[in-house]
Amino acid sequence: MALVLHAGSENKNAAKPLIAAEYVGVEIKLVSNFVMGVSNKTPEFLKMNPLGKIPVLETPEGPIFESNAIARYVTKLKDGNSLYGSSLIEYARIEQWMDFSATEIDAGIARWLYPRAGFGGVYLPPAEENAIAALKRSLGALNTHLASNTYLVGDSVTLADIIMTCNLSIGFRMILTKSFTSEFPHVERYFWTMVNQPNVAKILGEVKQTDSIPPPPSTKKPAQPKEPAKPKAKEEPKKEVKEPAKPKEVEAADEEEAPKPKPKNPLDLLPPSKMILDEWKRLYSNTKTNFREVAIKGFWDMYDPEGYSLWFCDYKYNDENTVSFVTLNKVSGFLQRMDLARKYAFGKMLVIGQEGPYKVKGLWLFRGQEIPQFVIDECYDMELYDWKKVDLSDEDQKERVNQMIEDQEPFEGEPLLDAKCFK
Repeated sequence: MALVLHAGSENKNAAKPLIAAEYVGVEIKLVSNFVMGVSNKTPEFLKMNPLGKIPVLETPEGPIFESNAIARYVTKLKDGNSLYGSSLIEYARIEQWMDFSATEIDAGIARWLYPRAGFGGVYLPPAEENAIAALKRSLGALNTHLASNTYLVGDSVTLADIIMTCNLSIGFRMILTKSFTSEFPHVERYFWTMVNQPNVAKILGEVKQTDSIPPPPSTKKPAQPKEPAKPKAKEEPKKEVKEPAKPKEVEAADEEEAPKPKPKNPLDLLPPSKMILDEWKRLYSNTKTNFREVAIKGFWDMYDPEGYSLWFCDYKYNDENTVSFVTLNKVSGFLQRMDLARKYAFGKMLVIGQEGPYKVKGLWLFRGQEIPQFVIDECYDMELYDWKKVDLSDEDQKERVNQMIEDQEPFEGEPLLDAKCFK
């Protein structure tokens, strides 16, 4: 009995085993006349998958459902292929990234896309904001890994790459616009590399990135067609009878619910500060000479210790920073994910050392007296650093602030590999 796959031809979950089959040299017959909503409701199909979901693979030993399980089965049909790696640790990492792809990337895209596209779920703006934030965290983690890796595991395509690419494909095609994905350049490079692999392109076809996000479903009721007016018999004019006024609760229910204003960031509710952050950022950017005398002096003239606080950060795992470009990409990714705090923060990140392992240290100016909670919640990199509030009564700490702002070299006796600014 040949392998028969029940699914629509353009289903991204069906593409997973079909691409795996191309790599390992297995023939799978795709049901040509499969119609979703019809074919998957027949008694014969429901015997194979009682939930009526696709894809389902018919095998000589019986049917298999769930796309990742089907792809695993197909991959294991031929010994000696590289889709499952060449060692136990590679096998485990392939499984790791397959789970990550399902629970973080695929689920994250679905939570954003499906309510907008009417595939299921209720569209709620606060829920969408949470979904986008979670997806950005997941893509950020993926972007960091891909900064130093062409593929997810090892030096060639594995099953993890096939699963990840198929899950990303629906996002790129339907909701992940260029303006969104540009924040994750290594994910972009990886995705376009994968979809142009011959075995992948044969199944997925040409992939075009969407130019727009689907509009949310309308909550307005369609207008009811008016019946043609009937000729009225002549009758005595009636006195107008006023209907009793509707309770306000009923009136509100009859109208389209007005969008609720977005809650203000708690930092916007703090008392006004004499320090205007944008003025400091302009001074920093525009000072080209006499930096100490102009920019540093200007910083302390502007600084408001009641409205702002200064923090040192030190990377916890500097012994892992053995490759210069990987370390620099790590810092760049952190700054990208801090973009949500741009209105409330200024930062300097120093990469220190002539050769690895490199030290990563930073200085951050935050609105308020604590590190903003929304930054801690949304930027997972924060937990990779030790944070210490600057004590401005300590002249040594104040001088260290000056040195970090101006990229002083050597810094603490060591050369700078690079200095990056968040402004």
